[in-house]
Amino acid sequence: MPLCVRDLGLLPYAQAHEVQVRAVEDRLAERCSDTLLLLEHHAVITLGRGTNPANVKSAGDIPVVPCERGGDVTLHAPGQLVGYFIRRLPDGAGGLHRHLRDIEEALLQVCALHGLEGQRCSGATGVWVGDRKLASIGIACKRHVTWHGFALNVNTDLALFERINPCGFSAGVMTTLERETQRTLDMREIKAQCAEALAQVCGTTVLLA
Repeated sequence: MPLCVRDLGLLPYAQAHEVQVRAVEDRLAERCSDTLLLLEHHAVITLGRGTNPANVKSAGDIPVVPCERGGDVTLHAPGQLVGYFIRRLPDGAGGLHRHLRDIEEALLQVCALHGLEGQRCSGATGVWVGDRKLASIGIACKRHVTWHGFALNVNTDLALFERINPCGFSAGVMTTLERETQRTLDMREIKAQCAEALAQVCGTTVLLA
C-alpha cells in the first residue's frame, strides 16, 4: 500500500497530537495505510519518557508537554520539519530497531540531495553532520503500530535550544540544513524529499492526501 502523506502546515502541538492519535487509531483498525504527517509546530518543549528533568533549563514562555515517545527532552519550533510516521511494523526481524534505522536512512538520503554527508552516531539515534546534530528521532508504538517520528531542523532558530539540553546534549550541538548548506531552502521541497525518501526506504510510493 502507498504511504499516505498529509501536509498539516503550522499547528499547535495539542492540535497536531489529536490528529496523530486519530491516525493511529485508523491504522490500528486498518482504515488507512501507513501515514506520514508533515508539519511545523509553534514553539514547544516535549518531554519523552526518558527525560532527565535536569535537561530542562529555562522554558520561560515556551509550553512544556509530556508525550508518549521515547527519549529525552527536545524542542519544536517553526523552521523545523516534524514528521509523524504512523506505520504498521513490517513482519520479520528488526522491529522497532529497523524502523528507527529506516527513518535515519531516509533523512540521510535527504542530506545527500543537498550535498551533505549525514551520519549516524552510535548510541544516539538521529542524524548528524560531523559533530552537529541535524535531526532528532523519537517514537512510540501501540500494538505494532508506530507513531511520533522525526524532527529535522531546516531553518529553526537555534537560540531556542538554549532553553534545554536537547536529548541530553549541549544546545550548541544542534544545527540546521540552511546553516550546513549555506543556502536558503524551500520547506515545501524538503517535505517532498522526506516523503519520497521514506516511501522509497519502506518499498512503497507516495499518495498525497
